[in-house]
Amino acid sequence: MTDSTRREQLADTLADHQATASELAGELETPVSTIYQDLKHVARSMRYKEHTEFLVAPPVCSNCGFSNYDDPVNYPSRCPECRSESIEEAVFKIEDRR
Repeated sequence: MTDSTRREQLADTLADHQATASELAGELETPVSTIYQDLKHVARSMRYKEHTEFLVAPPVCSNCGFSNYDDPVNYPSRCPECRSESIEEAVFKIEDRR
């Protein structure tokens, strides 16, 4: 058993490789809704770490290509442009900028 918290494990995972919330949920055996809450917390925490950046490739509508979502650290239920429910998940990564 590890001594690190779930959010620390999440940050370590994203520092190693990029992933969607669903992939992280599978790796960390945690519900996707909890992963999104943790991602928001980790993103806020990264603001205070020098040389570290929380990167997000926003969700994209598979139907019309819309990607200008208000909150990219969230999973939209449908596209605001075409109302399609076919949305590709956002991809997250923590990058060391040294």
